[in-house]
Amino acid sequence: MAYVPRLKSKYNEEIVTALKDKFQYKSVMQVPRLQKIAINQGVGAASTDKKLIDTAINEMTTITGQKAIPAKSKKDISNFKLRKGMPIGVRVTLRDNNMYEFLDRLIAVALPRIRDFKGINDKGFDGRGNYTLGVTEQIIFPEINIDQINKIMGMDITFVTTAKTDVEALELLKQFGLPFKNQNTNNQ
Repeated sequence: MAYVPRLKSKYNEEIVTALKDKFQYKSVMQVPRLQKIAINQGVGAASTDKKLIDTAINEMTTITGQKAIPAKSKKDISNFKLRKGMPIGVRVTLRDNNMYEFLDRLIAVALPRIRDFKGINDKGFDGRGNYTLGVTEQIIFPEINIDQINKIMGMDITFVTTAKTDVEALELLKQFGLPFKNQNTNNQ
């Protein structure tokens, strides 16, 4: 029998029925699912120091378990000393088993390691059922060795779902176990 990630089997066995009952879907094919997780890391200082891109690629590959690729600039910007085609970031798109494995590590290990963590904000939805989460430090991932870090960099993690609305996507991500802040205690 082939290996199935824990969250993938949880989705098939528990989350589909819970969402179908909650939103009154007629078919299980209408239930929203996670399509991909896109991780982007901008390396602004890469225009002056070329080694930063190589370091970022190695770190992102270590974190995700999939080879990262450099993101190149689309146009020239003289104020930033930027030329078209220069690498200015790193990106990875995770699908299927790699996606579920990364999501499991993010929820169980990485997010609890954030200092003063009280939950993630639910304001990162785009209106079409996708959610973007910003992480300020790459050192929250246990795969990264703190002693070998040159520069602390953040990253954006985008969860792309098939949900039609933000409410459906929020419920899907909550079912997976993403720790959103409670709205009742957020009075500020």
